[in-house]
Amino acid sequence: MGKATHLETAFARRVRVKPIAARHNLRNQQRVEVSADILIERADGSRLDGKIANLSRSGVMISCSQDTARKLLPGLIPPAPGQSLEVTTRFSVPVLPTQPVAVVAEGNIVHMRRVARDEFHLGIRFCEFEGNGFDYVDRYVAKLLAGS
Repeated sequence: MGKATHLETAFARRVRVKPIAARHNLRNQQRVEVSADILIERADGSRLDGKIANLSRSGVMISCSQDTARKLLPGLIPPAPGQSLEVTTRFSVPVLPTQPVAVVAEGNIVHMRRVARDEFHLGIRFCEFEGNGFDYVDRYVAKLLAGS
């Protein structure tokens, strides 16, 4: 292909380009940045450690090593839509200033992404809380959102 020798734009038709929307937020709740330990228990009873990266009323994003991610998602294959993996999460939130409360929530791993050579983020959508777990998470998230 050669160079254009003559270019007229006076008669060119204007074309509107649709903006590319950012990836749809799978969580319909606001997230708060949190740094806390979390224990993930698989259906077979094995337990793995991770760190909470962010938390919302409907789910949690955990940061973990490649080894932990591989144990939770064999082959490091992200879950397909509708093919989530059931887990139980255990973590603490400081609802009371002097004493953190334990939260136990069942959920599904619905997302995985590699963020560094040996760091993965796994998204877990909460399905069911034990006891007052949802209330504790709700209060904690609301408190952090009010402070920001």
